Parts: sequence; C-alpha cells; structure tokens
Amino acid sequence: MNASRDQTQLTVRILGRDYQVACPEGERESLLASAEYLSRRMSSVQKKGKTLGMERIAVMTALNMARELLDHERRRQRAPIDDQTSERLQQLQFKIESALDETR
Repeated sequence: MNASRDQTQLTVRILGRDYQVACPEGERESLLASAEYLSRRMSSVQKKGKTLGMERIAVMTALNMARELLDHERRRQRAPIDDQTSERLQQLQFKIESALDETR
C-alpha cells in the first residue's frame, strides 16, 4: 500500500490558527478532537501568562501535558491488581507452564 493514499490533508485550528496536517485514514475525528483539546489547553496557558509568544505557549502546554501523562502512568503502575485479575494471571501462568512442560 502506498502511504500517501492512506492519508489525507486536514486543516485543524489551534489557538485561532489553521494548520494543515496529514491525517491517516479513519482517524479524522480523533485528530480533530485532539486539536480541539490542545487548543483549549493552550488557551488556558495563554490566559494565565502575560504576553507569551505562540512557541512558549506550545512548550508550556506540552510540558504540562507530559507531566500529567507521566503522573498517570506512575499511578497506573502503582494501582493494585484486583482479585479477579490476579486469578486470571495465575490461570494464564499455569497454562503457559503446562504448555512449556508439554514441549520438553
């Protein structure tokens, strides 16, 4: 498959500016939602700051979003495994060990 056929050009508006971006087939709505989310976040940073340029607003927004993502990942990794998941993991481990024993 040709990569250029799998993508279309899409215009997204972020903080009042239009940007042309390549959009993979089937991801139009997701990309538009992402652009809207980013625009809202950048607008929030812009309102909190004094006179910030677009580049600084983008960097500050990216840093905030990266911090939130990393915090989320840390919380997810620390989350306890519930009893049902633990039982399923034990069953899976038993099946894997049994399959390995059969191949020996």
